[in-house]
Amino acid sequence: MHSQDLPGGAAADAASPASTPGLANYQRWRRYVLAALVVVIFGALLFGQSLFPPETPVHETVEMVGILLIFLGIVGRLWSTLYIGSRKSAELVSGGPYSVTRNPLYVFSTLAAAGVGAQMGSISALFLFALICAGAFHIVILREERYLSQVLGAPYEAYCRRVPRFIPDVSLYDEGDTGRFVPRLLKTTLFDGLVFLVAMPVFELIDAGQMSGVLPVLFRLP
Repeated sequence: MHSQDLPGGAAADAASPASTPGLANYQRWRRYVLAALVVVIFGALLFGQSLFPPETPVHETVEMVGILLIFLGIVGRLWSTLYIGSRKSAELVSGGPYSVTRNPLYVFSTLAAAGVGAQMGSISALFLFALICAGAFHIVILREERYLSQVLGAPYEAYCRRVPRFIPDVSLYDEGDTGRFVPRLLKTTLFDGLVFLVAMPVFELIDAGQMSGVLPVLFRLP
């Protein structure tokens, strides 16, 4: 995650000294949360296994759904960055994905995390990873909203009353304006998103290790 992940369209401007200290605190908190998520998810991947054996129709179908979710998450994050990437911390962005949810980058990251969980071939892992990710993001979002309310004031509060915090409401969609295109930020978001794709070969290696008995299976998920 990067500074443009702030909800409500408030992106960090590195050249703005007034906004940097406050944003740095939230970025640090976000890193702690994400580090904890990585540990939990890696543990689940390393020692857990689906009740549906590899090569079975259910296992393969869940994996394919997961791949679609990962790609949707990556594309969604890129779309969100097109709108938020060039904006300053004092500017409210409410167009495109930000017109249907205040935190589209978190929403699409959650979808990608669900896709990672689905690579276990487990339906419950798909939903479990999504819930864990959404729960962790919820804690971060609440802290960021308090900061943004102070910085952006009444316009942001009105935006919060109109647009849902997390679950998108597509009926509110408004194309809006993407502002100035910043290739560097889009490239950074793309590379961040590609990390989710690493889950696919990693899972294949873990599956092979578990099937050969090199890795122990401590629990199974349906």
